[in-house]
Amino acid sequence: MTDAPEPPQQQPTQPPPTHIHPRREPFEHGLIPLQKLIFTDGTQTLTSIRNKLLQSPLPNNTNNNNNRVNSAVISESLQISPEHALLIINTIASVLHSDSDPIVTAKADEVDVIGVNSYKRLLPRGHKDSAAVADVWPSTSAFDGFLSALTPLQLVRSNSKRSMPSQADEEAHQLSYLQKHIGNIISLLADSVEGEGEDSLVLTMEKFEHLGFLIYFGEKGMEKIPLSQNAPFFANSDPDMPAVPVPASQVHDWILQNISDALDRISERAAAKENGQTSPSDQDVLMTDVSPNSKTPTSGKGPSFIEGVSKQSYVKQASELKGSFVKVVNCHESVIYVLAPLKYATIYGCSDATIVLGAVGKAVRVEHCERVHVISAAKRICIANCRECIFFLGVNQQPLIVGDNHKLQVAPYNTFYPQLEEHMKQVGIEASPNRWDEPVALGLIDPHDSLSHPAGISDCQAESATRVDPDQFTNFLIPNWLEGQASGSTKDNPFPLPDVYLSSQRRNENNLVEVKQILKEAPLEDSRKKELSTALHVYFKDWLYASGNIRQLYCLQGE
Repeated sequence: MTDAPEPPQQQPTQPPPTHIHPRREPFEHGLIPLQKLIFTDGTQTLTSIRNKLLQSPLPNNTNNNNNRVNSAVISESLQISPEHALLIINTIASVLHSDSDPIVTAKADEVDVIGVNSYKRLLPRGHKDSAAVADVWPSTSAFDGFLSALTPLQLVRSNSKRSMPSQADEEAHQLSYLQKHIGNIISLLADSVEGEGEDSLVLTMEKFEHLGFLIYFGEKGMEKIPLSQNAPFFANSDPDMPAVPVPASQVHDWILQNISDALDRISERAAAKENGQTSPSDQDVLMTDVSPNSKTPTSGKGPSFIEGVSKQSYVKQASELKGSFVKVVNCHESVIYVLAPLKYATIYGCSDATIVLGAVGKAVRVEHCERVHVISAAKRICIANCRECIFFLGVNQQPLIVGDNHKLQVAPYNTFYPQLEEHMKQVGIEASPNRWDEPVALGLIDPHDSLSHPAGISDCQAESATRVDPDQFTNFLIPNWLEGQASGSTKDNPFPLPDVYLSSQRRNENNLVEVKQILKEAPLEDSRKKELSTALHVYFKDWLYASGNIRQLYCLQGE
């Protein structure tokens, strides 16, 4: 009798390979074009600044390893104004890779008490030589060069959708910057030890983890993995014992190899896509040609794109979004509602549109837009290279205005929807303070535009924004049919209106009641009533077009 054959042993499943990725947040929402942050000597000045920051921890800081500094220390070290120093702290807080840092959830009056970790701002910046700026200053995104060459109207007329940068282009753009400058960044984190040459600089595991501000490992549907768990020189360290520092050169070579592999992988996927061989698993990287009705990624990894919407209304609610990043790109003559709690939102290359963003807990960026109305409750907002746009804001930090802007206006927040206060609470937005009317315009126009505004010119004052005339201020009504089955407790605008706007609003309401009563009681013949009705319709139509409210009719048209 022979023994029954043993069943074949199942091979243990191997975890999918992980690849290095740039964190998009510092590139898209973390750049501050301050003149004092442009250096001409590589890391020499930055090293001196780092030493000053590390020697000046907060007095109430009991953990010296945190190296936390406040705006006074930053102001003194960088020789900038306290206002700009606080701007740096708030910007860093909005793009940190760890929500556990106390600065992330700090209220406005707590930010300077808590301070920020001084290592988080040590990024090499640009040169005063305009020809070298694009080489060393990390531009916001791959969209910069594309959109700066076309106005939004030219963009929609050119039908250039297929040539617009994809998510893969964005990632390659950011990886290329890191590939060029990761050596300087590592040297700023490294400690000097006895030795000669490359072995004189070492990196501890704690300092190595600071690189998580710029890079991470992880793939679609997976959690981001701590950097030290991916690095062969730290992966097997005993958690109860401090890891042995490793040569900075070893860290540099390892990261460069991973970046090179990632760039090759992106190129291969792009080539495969051109040949029609893109697989479903590639959709988190290649997101160029997606119709407006299918732009949400299948995982929470990538941003949800709303792209190419024209002459219609478009609605996204919380249940329809997989992630907490939204990008609205190349939309025109439309009304777009994103009624959801978000971390980040970006609006690129839109014109003649009204865009309502729910509650954005980290940052909003609006760039290269014309005649767009943006309505948003947000922690902070940055506006760059826009024309004739109006921003109705509920923001806890001062709006930041950079670049080449013209005829911008700001106004207090002017709408609500049932879940608004719930969404604000989820992402940490307070109804007060609302600093909508305190915009900060930074003087440096554009570090990449070496033709009309060479980088380094200190007298190029960016145009700020004016306040909307209270008599022109109106509430924006989100149609009831957008609520669907959702319920919520918000019955009114949670942001208190300034007295001058509230008085004007009440005066306009009273005037409307009086006019309606006068018309109702006017002793007019039927023919005269018809003439009056026709005249009112003409004036109302003129007002719709002049105010931009004509786009709200797209909601009714869509129904």
